[in-house]
Amino acid sequence: MEPIDFADLPEHALLLMDSGPIIYFLEGHRIFGPRFKPVFEAHAAGRVRFAVTTVTVAEVLTGPLRAGDEALVRRYRAILESWQCIDLDVGIAESAARLRASLRLKLPDAVQAASALAINAAALVTHDRDFSKVKSLRVIS
Repeated sequence: MEPIDFADLPEHALLLMDSGPIIYFLEGHRIFGPRFKPVFEAHAAGRVRFAVTTVTVAEVLTGPLRAGDEALVRRYRAILESWQCIDLDVGIAESAARLRASLRLKLPDAVQAASALAINAAALVTHDRDFSKVKSLRVIS
């Protein structure tokens, strides 16, 4: 597995974080956690900024809620709320619909891509290969 390549991003670049990398990092996934750790270290050092969508918030909180771990829910929510949160508005919804129609993306993926484009994110950080169809968006995976 090749290291993630994001060294060429400008200082303080805004990255839209997809759910997978966040979950892998927070839960210490033995294979994928270390893969995404450099992105989180760059954020901690102030070299990049993170944004998340409301879809990501829902996906990240599902595991702790399913486990009935309210303390973990509060911890994860505090982390997510410390980043820029992108609400699903009508403009992003229409853009997502256009991406779904033209590229056959799943709705959550289309919302992620449309949100990244709406905020002019330098990249979308994900573990999902479906985003390769979105040519106008840099994908870091």
